[in-house]
Amino acid sequence: TVEVDSYEVSYPLTITDQAGREVTIESEPHRLVSSYYITSSLFIALEIDDRMVGIESNPEKRNIYALSAPELLELPCVGSPKDFDFEACVALEPDLVVLPLRLSDVADMLEKLDIDVLLVNPENEAGLITMTELVSTATNTVERGNELIDFIKGVKDLLNESLSDVEPVSIYLAGNSDFLSTASKGMYQSDMIALAGGINVGAEVDDTYWVEVSYEQVLVWNPQYIILAANAEYDVDSVLNDESLSICDAVINGNVYKLPSEAEAWDSPVPGTILGSLWLANVLYPDKITDEQCYDLIEEFYETFYGFSYSSISKAEA
Repeated sequence: TVEVDSYEVSYPLTITDQAGREVTIESEPHRLVSSYYITSSLFIALEIDDRMVGIESNPEKRNIYALSAPELLELPCVGSPKDFDFEACVALEPDLVVLPLRLSDVADMLEKLDIDVLLVNPENEAGLITMTELVSTATNTVERGNELIDFIKGVKDLLNESLSDVEPVSIYLAGNSDFLSTASKGMYQSDMIALAGGINVGAEVDDTYWVEVSYEQVLVWNPQYIILAANAEYDVDSVLNDESLSICDAVINGNVYKLPSEAEAWDSPVPGTILGSLWLANVLYPDKITDEQCYDLIEEFYETFYGFSYSSISKAEA
């Protein structure tokens, strides 16, 4: 955790990133590069997207950019965590580059050129909060960062209080490209489901990524609800009409839903990911988290941190 005594940051500033590296930033950075959609989204929420000079590949695939910061779509791209373009990044003469943990080797190379780098690892709720504290401190936006963290914690407190007496229901979370791909124990999605008052049946698989399972395994788990990932390449009807799932309780009872994707995928650790738990709690326990509570908070979040109305772009999804 980064501790700052006041909202105003003094430079030079030495902070420890999420790789445990001490980074000294000599002055407030004004030329930012992000190779990771999660940090790019955070830059928007912190109101420093106007400082960005480079962004990850394929920004047009992220609805949130077009909705809240369309100018980002015109920025030079620096590749992705899987295929980072080192030369393109250096050519942008950044003051600060924020990279995912897996690009630690790139961080060392950039720092040899006197370019400051922060490595982040927002793969769970605690990591997301720490990333927000870290980046907001480095960029002198602590007050805004605290507002975002307070919103996240407020929704979490609401869920914990409202769902304290529910009997958790079992959930199968189906992956983006394949129904038979599911979130394992070590993934953020398990935390998202638990906060919404559910039990991720895939959590019995001790892994940290999507795992492939069989129809037989899904039927053994016999989940009460099936939730499709926000970017699933198939739809609810295809699951409801899948003969291999006809005896599954979730299908029999019509409890198959797809996470919304109009703004962004809430089943990934973006700043708005808390809304995934909120939406899911509303689906599972509408008497505990009402439609009004759910959508008022979603509206407040996007108006406050991204400057657009969610209700104007959303549509009902079964």
